[in-house]
Formats: sequence, structure tokens, C-alpha cells
Amino acid sequence: MIEMLRQLLQVTHVRDPHLKCRSLIALFLVFGLMGCGGGSNALAVSEVGTSAGTSVESPVANPLIRVLEKPVLSFTDTGLSVTDGVTRIGAWEVSTLEGWEYSFDQGVSWIQGVGDNFDVQGDGAKTIWVRARDELGNTSDIVMVSCVLDTMPPAPLQTEIENQDQTRLVRVMGLEPQSRWEYSVDEQRSWWPGAGDRLAVMGNAVSVLSLRQVDQAGNLSSVGTVNLRESGNQTWHEASNNPMQPSVLSLQQARTVLLHGSVVRGDADYVRWEVPAGLRLRSMRLVHYVSADPVAFFALQRSAVFDAGIDVSRMMVYGHMGPQDLKRNVVENVMPEQLRAGFMTLWFQQTGPQATDYAIELEFEPAS
Repeated sequence: MIEMLRQLLQVTHVRDPHLKCRSLIALFLVFGLMGCGGGSNALAVSEVGTSAGTSVESPVANPLIRVLEKPVLSFTDTGLSVTDGVTRIGAWEVSTLEGWEYSFDQGVSWIQGVGDNFDVQGDGAKTIWVRARDELGNTSDIVMVSCVLDTMPPAPLQTEIENQDQTRLVRVMGLEPQSRWEYSVDEQRSWWPGAGDRLAVMGNAVSVLSLRQVDQAGNLSSVGTVNLRESGNQTWHEASNNPMQPSVLSLQQARTVLLHGSVVRGDADYVRWEVPAGLRLRSMRLVHYVSADPVAFFALQRSAVFDAGIDVSRMMVYGHMGPQDLKRNVVENVMPEQLRAGFMTLWFQQTGPQATDYAIELEFEPAS
């Protein structure tokens, strides 16, 4: 600015009138531009220059407009699978820091959410939209989820009973697609899943067998029962106490087998079965144990008789068995070739004076 004033003073001493006029005009134009802000960097902080030398104001953000986070949804997937989206429980939980709303008709109408959950009602496939929404009307992106709600219990199981020697065969019918059947031997206090379409039973400890159906969503049918202690029925059978003449269990193509008995000191149970060609013993586990004595003994030999005596090297598996062994698969670590087709004989015994009721489940599967 000082330099320009000095030049203005110099111009006033120019003698040529035409040159003096042109110089003054040029200086006045420069002063004019400076007055408009064209020559000051400090005045251009809030402006955006253009190639034409003009300026435009920067846009100012609207403080009322916010970007909201999407809510997080969760529900309880019930039934035989917890990842198939089929459930008997219609409650959904919503996690968000804002208000929220949901729609059952793909956004045609919205329902304001209350609390942190909402219920889906009416059986069938459901599509649900959920989004966050604040008091100013800002909304998040929509979260789209789906499920199949099924709250109807399946029909009771149908059963057919057949007897072969000391073995009772219970055929299970009426299963819905993607359902399973379960059985109980302790007055419905605990339930065990069955495999295949039949259950072979032999023994003299469990009087009533309970059966039910569980559908894909986890709904339970009413319970049916089978009386295992019918008067005069030879399938209510006390197992042999002779290791060289064990009782014979007939599998009759059953994939699930239940052996049950009552033993006390001096009264061992010996039971034999034959694994058919193409099958293998998948599991052997205790499913019922009632005794004041928490320890009994079992052993399994791959033979048509139990002639191993106390030579454990001839046994497939052996050990103590009691309440702590419920659900444990005692043949889990047996070599696979030992579990294939052929004869097997079980020895179960209580060495103490307390009577012991037990039930052991055998499950068979195709040999791979």
C-alpha cells in the first residue's frame, strides 16, 4: 500500500498530461480492486476463488440433519437347528441408541418401536424392516431380516409294537418332515433323541417308556407311553447271570437300542447282540441310573460270550459306571474296526449290597 502511494505522488509530477492521466487511471483501478478484496489473502478465507476471478460462499452444513447408525437385531432360533431361521418364539430384540420403528409390509407403513423388543405374530414366513429414527425425522439405513414362525405343536407319535423272543420292538410313525422323536425312561424328567424309525428294548428295570415328537421349530407333541411291564410278556426279561450263556438281544434293524436291568452283588447281567453287516456301533452311553451306590462296573467284549474273565486286554472297553457317566459315550475311543459287524457281549455288575437300576442306550449307524 505504501509503495502505491509513493507511485501516486510520482505521477503527480509527470509533465506530459496524457501520460499523467493514463497513470492515474491505472492506479485508481488497482486501489479499486483492493477495496473489493481482490488483493487481500486475509479476506478470502471463507471464499472459493474461480478462474474468472469471482468468489462463491462455501456450503454450510445443516445441524438438524444427522446420519444415524443402523440398529442391531437378534432373535431366538429354536428347534433342531439354530441357524435355519425357523422358530417358535416371535420375539425380536432391537439394539440402538436412537428411537426406532419397524414395518411388516416392506415400508408401506411403519410402527413406532417401544422399549427394546417387538413380537412377530401369526405362523408363516415373515419379512421385517427395522430402522433407527430420531425426534427430527432423521432415519438410518433399513435393516431387513426374515424368519419363519411356527408355534403349532406336531401331532402325537404313532407306535406299533412287535415282540421277538426277549426283545420288544417299538416302531415310531407319524414324524413330520425335518422332525425327530425322543424317548424318556424316568417319568419324563429327561429326554433322549432317537435314531431311525424304531427302538429295540430289553430288560427288567424301566416300566414305562415315554415318546414324543419335536418339530423343526422345537414345538413338542403330546406324550405317548408304552407299558414295558405287561403281565406275561416275555420281553420283561431279567438278563442272564451266566457269561457263557448271555441273554440275546435282537436288533431287528433298530438304530436305537435300550438295555435296562436291576443288579446287586452276586447278580451280574450278560447281554449279547450282533451288529449287522454294513453297520457299526456309534455310541454306548448310560441314560438312567438309580442306586444309593454311585459306582457300578461294566465291560464289553467282542465275542458271542463273555469269556475274558478279568483279563482287560480282551475287552473292548471297561470301567466304572455311575451317575457321573450319564450321556458319556464309553466307546468313543475304541478302534473303529472293533465297532463294526460282529458279536458283542456286555457285562454289567454291582459289587455292593445296594440294588442298582440302570439303562444303557446303544446307537448304530452305517459303517463308512
